[in-house]
Amino acid sequence: MKSKIRVLIVDDSSVVRSLLTHILSSDPGIEVVGVASDPYIAREKLVSLKPDVMTLDIEMPRMDGITFLEKVMKHFPIPTIIVSSLSVRGSETAYRALEVGAVDVVAKPAIDVTKALNQIGQHLIETVKAAARVDMNKHKVVRSEQVVASRPTGSSTALIRTTHQVLAIASSTGGTEALKVVLPRLPADLPGTVVVQHMPPVFTKTFAEHLQKLCPFEVKEAQDGDRVNPGRVLIAPGNYHMELSRSGAYYYVHLHQQPQLHGVRPAADYLMWSVAKVAGANAIGVVLTGMGKDGADGLLKMKEAGAYNIAQDEKSCIVFGMPKEAIDLGAIHKTLPLDKISDELRIQFSKREVA
Repeated sequence: MKSKIRVLIVDDSSVVRSLLTHILSSDPGIEVVGVASDPYIAREKLVSLKPDVMTLDIEMPRMDGITFLEKVMKHFPIPTIIVSSLSVRGSETAYRALEVGAVDVVAKPAIDVTKALNQIGQHLIETVKAAARVDMNKHKVVRSEQVVASRPTGSSTALIRTTHQVLAIASSTGGTEALKVVLPRLPADLPGTVVVQHMPPVFTKTFAEHLQKLCPFEVKEAQDGDRVNPGRVLIAPGNYHMELSRSGAYYYVHLHQQPQLHGVRPAADYLMWSVAKVAGANAIGVVLTGMGKDGADGLLKMKEAGAYNIAQDEKSCIVFGMPKEAIDLGAIHKTLPLDKISDELRIQFSKREVA
């Protein structure tokens, strides 16, 4: 019999602790082995209970969650899911937690927490299950690889020649750190790029702003009608699906709030289906680490339309869910370690320009 995933819940709110316990315990594969109201109690329970996964609030008494998480990752690394508020301040702190070593973020609204947490219950359960499969040693390696190489300088191609190309990227659990390995190593005049990273609202804007500091091109949270230009990366905003459209010689993005797909919004499949239809053979698709199957069918449609697709390999993935689904579906041309994807993209940019 397969053992249950043992979870420690750390939150200063007794209401939230009870709700999270109720939600997670409803799944037969999960057991909440302990709760803690602050980091000092949590530290003792980490040592005595040895849980598989920890959920962590980041605004707590006696010691803030980031300081605590840094100590945990140094002495007792454990897959950690941040359960944070949707505020701008909360998103900044949660983003810092991802940098420190958290594997994912789940939003905790400031109003009507009971209703909101029940609505995201299944997503939280799936996130815990994905976190339980994370190899923390591998996670540490990925974070250490970020921007190891100096950022590219200059242009490898003329801006006007990349106008017709589109790069579409899908990622989820572990993707924020993976994108920080891939994107900064691409040329300043990279083709217009569209990204779906599964994140809650507000967090995507914060993430885009941090990526902008690392990259030699523009990175921004997408707004409806934004043009997809060379030298620009558009990140789908949390809670909005993003699709590619074309008017004359130019590509644009369209945002909408159709129902969740695969339990998420934004969903990469919406983006990839539209890229297949609008850009066809002028597109390149990439799927990075993440749980679930989002993006697999869209990448298959892209391949059938003549696009070239790359998947991150199992060894370098934090969660080999999305890439595996795309590979198994026959949607991928080449599977590569995370640190080799940028080099392959540069080759493909040049190859497809002269094709």
